[in-house]
Amino acid sequence: MNANESIFTQETTAFLAIDNVTKVYPTPQGPYTVLDGVNLEVKEGEFICIIGHSGCGKSTLLNMVSGFNQPTQGTVKLKNKVITAPGPDRMMVFQNYCLLPWKSAYDNVFLAVESVYPDKSKAEKGELVKHYLEMVGLTEAAQKKPGQISGGMKQRVAIARALAISPEVLILDEPFGALDAITKEELQEELLKIWRENNLTVLMITHDIDEALFLADRLVMMTNGPSAKIGEILDIPFDRPRNRSQITDDPKYYQLRNYALDFLFHRYAHDEDDEMKEDQPNPGLLIKKIVAGVTCVAAIALVGIGLVQTFSSKGDSGPAPAVESMEGY
Repeated sequence: MNANESIFTQETTAFLAIDNVTKVYPTPQGPYTVLDGVNLEVKEGEFICIIGHSGCGKSTLLNMVSGFNQPTQGTVKLKNKVITAPGPDRMMVFQNYCLLPWKSAYDNVFLAVESVYPDKSKAEKGELVKHYLEMVGLTEAAQKKPGQISGGMKQRVAIARALAISPEVLILDEPFGALDAITKEELQEELLKIWRENNLTVLMITHDIDEALFLADRLVMMTNGPSAKIGEILDIPFDRPRNRSQITDDPKYYQLRNYALDFLFHRYAHDEDDEMKEDQPNPGLLIKKIVAGVTCVAAIALVGIGLVQTFSSKGDSGPAPAVESMEGY
């Protein structure tokens, strides 16, 4: 069966089901199809990495899982319930952190806790905040503001904030892309530990094949946009818990790595002749910038500025006015 054939002939039992999803944006140059007929089933507790060239719709796909955006066609379901809006059962962590800069690490996490557990006492909320900051190794930096800590520490705060809402699905959009190699590897190890201990289902965008092979159960490889699809899905066979040095000594590691490289840089390499000149309108690039910016702003608003009423009852997928403005971009 082709990776993009619909696999949902009856009610699915998949934990997360992306069924024949197409996303089209209207632009001044005409309709722009970002994704075309994407199908994916994800098991509960699975760690999925998604890789592909810029403009292939990776972030658009995860924004639809998070509820910040809606498919033009098809459905995204979590436990057989159609996702129509953001909810506390799904939380997103961005490459650029999306922290409130005037709030301490503690207060950034506290806002998330308060949004989901409004009936808990302040002391109970405080204990939860301390627990999640300790989980990511930030107890000593709790009272520092984002401008006073490193990029790696900021990302730890963002992860703690997401975990504090106790999501069932953790959505990561290139969370370690801006970090140095040493910090990146440290946070990869931390992420795997958190994933195991909390029985999370993880969807993660990355441009780093080695990162994907270390973290993922499966690697989803996207074709180029516009009208991007899932080209192939690689099963990652390494036993867990994983040891980085043992994996890189395994011949299968380099077979998988070379296969993914061939997919990205030969079979689906960017054609320079197709690249638009700087003075030409590029609807794909414009859409990417708008969606990324609005999604981050919406995430901050939902967690930190009182628009979190939608999250008050865990699992509620009611309307979320804060992100309605994304439709049409």
